[in-house]
Amino acid sequence: MSLALSHSLRARLLGLLLVAILFTAGAQALIAYRTALAEADVIFDYQIEQMALSLRAGLPVDSKLGKGLVPGDEKNFDFVIQVWTADGLRVYQSAARADLPRSLVPGFTTVQARGTSYRLFSVASGTQVIQVAQDLAARRDMAGALALRIVSPMLVMVPLLMLVVWWVVSASLAPVARVREQVAARQADDLSALNERDLPDEIHPLVHELNLLFLRLSQAFDAQKHFVADAAHELRSPLAALKLQVQGLRRATDDGARDVAVNRLNAGIDRATRLVAQLLILARQQSNSAVGIRPACIDLTALARLALADAAPAAALRQIDLGLVQAAYGEVMGHEEALRILLRNLLDNAIKYTPEGGTVNLGVHSYDDQIRLTVEDSGPGIAAEDRQRVLDRFYRVAGSEAGGSGLGLAIVKTITDLHQASLAVERSDALGGLRVRVDFKALR
Repeated sequence: MSLALSHSLRARLLGLLLVAILFTAGAQALIAYRTALAEADVIFDYQIEQMALSLRAGLPVDSKLGKGLVPGDEKNFDFVIQVWTADGLRVYQSAARADLPRSLVPGFTTVQARGTSYRLFSVASGTQVIQVAQDLAARRDMAGALALRIVSPMLVMVPLLMLVVWWVVSASLAPVARVREQVAARQADDLSALNERDLPDEIHPLVHELNLLFLRLSQAFDAQKHFVADAAHELRSPLAALKLQVQGLRRATDDGARDVAVNRLNAGIDRATRLVAQLLILARQQSNSAVGIRPACIDLTALARLALADAAPAAALRQIDLGLVQAAYGEVMGHEEALRILLRNLLDNAIKYTPEGGTVNLGVHSYDDQIRLTVEDSGPGIAAEDRQRVLDRFYRVAGSEAGGSGLGLAIVKTITDLHQASLAVERSDALGGLRVRVDFKALR
């Protein structure tokens, strides 16, 4: 139980505040007592001094009070008066058996008598010494009574203050309990945002970040669902085709027919492999976008040169002039692997749809506030009504001779969204084919 309370913010606040209240009340009571005692010392010292001085003016010189001394009763008064002669004879005392010693030091002293302490004031009057003393226990009692009268209102206020603190702490932490109840009551698949209204400033950022986490998890789960659905939909046809090709291979009666069937089977396997690879790339990029991986500073021009080197063999097979027409220095905040996939897909698409002997140009352009990446080709291009739709998954332009999965530009769109860049598909004025433009925010 004590361990649980030590980890409870409410119990910790209540405990610390209540202890602070009790400590403050105790300190105030002690201060009140010490202050009352100090004030009592000043007042009573002044009183016994004035009493002694007033007696000095009224005593006869060389009086023989000792002969007519009438002892007092047994009561030990708070104040005791004694008169001594010059030769040490006590000629008067106000209380019986006070037995205060004679003080040869004028002024104030503290003496011990009858098991207690006395505050004593001595003053000389001719040949006599007048002593007025007071029991210090009486002073302490009176100071305690005075302090009690000062502190007594606190005996009522402290419990009320503790109740107020308990109510304030409980009311202040009520939003935390409300958030806890919201989280505890929801199902495992419920990733909706928590209510952020009426939350204190210390709790609101935590709940806000928790809602952002729920959003990223929801996006990641949606991406996973889309991937599973897309994979199931798109793999159905290639797998069915592979099955038919295997059956055709079994029915082949001679070597020529068997070779044709084997080639078709290999081509089908290659298409299925490319489709699976593209699906995995798309799923990975969507997952990266959902979980919010931290970007890094990337040299886009250096990355473009590496992408050209990777695409050069495919361009050479089709005798396509592939080059970097503009190489302005530009750094962007991004993910290196994702940007390499973006460049590779753009170049692969351009090379695939450009006729043999055509041209593909890659450019990196630097402006005041952005870095522009362009890929242009001399292919047939895309009709204006299809340019936006080619960014959708599995969309293929009707009548296209080049085979594909319809995921290349969809992957590019996902990566540009991850980098908060803009993507445009338009006609190339320089080469007459397609021009894909990606604008990144430049680093300053």
